[in-house]
Amino acid sequence: MITLQKITWYNWHEVIDLRITDEQTAMDFVPSNMFSLAQAYVTVVNQQIPPMLYAVYNDETMIGFTKFYYDLSGEYDNDPCYVICRFMIDKRFQNQGFGKQAMIEILNYIKAFPKGEAEAVYLSYDPRNKIAIKLYHSMGFAETGAIVREGEVVTKLLL
Repeated sequence: MITLQKITWYNWHEVIDLRITDEQTAMDFVPSNMFSLAQAYVTVVNQQIPPMLYAVYNDETMIGFTKFYYDLSGEYDNDPCYVICRFMIDKRFQNQGFGKQAMIEILNYIKAFPKGEAEAVYLSYDPRNKIAIKLYHSMGFAETGAIVREGEVVTKLLL
């Protein structure tokens, strides 16, 4: 069973040890989890939008990581929205259906509006990442026409 669990003193080292494939790393599809945790720290100490960080578990085994936030800034939408800015499944657990199951769990959590109501969730991906495109489109995300950060395609899912 796929669950999201908070990053704690007891599991943060394991989050850092999660890895994508060498090919995915070479294509720079996802920053390291260490970078993501550091970025979250800087966000919090500067009193910016607090990120929601979760380890993805299959039963008792950590298999991935996600980071998302509730956006009121208007960067993606004039209305409040959620933005999934990191999502990865460890290379040992890819191609087993866990990515889709984890994304369903993430979206279910967001639909409970943990930080506030919203009408949409956004995420972006590298257009060379064919696996991500297939996953996100299968979940109902549609391209907005916007491009961010070094050519990433922005997608939107109405909640």
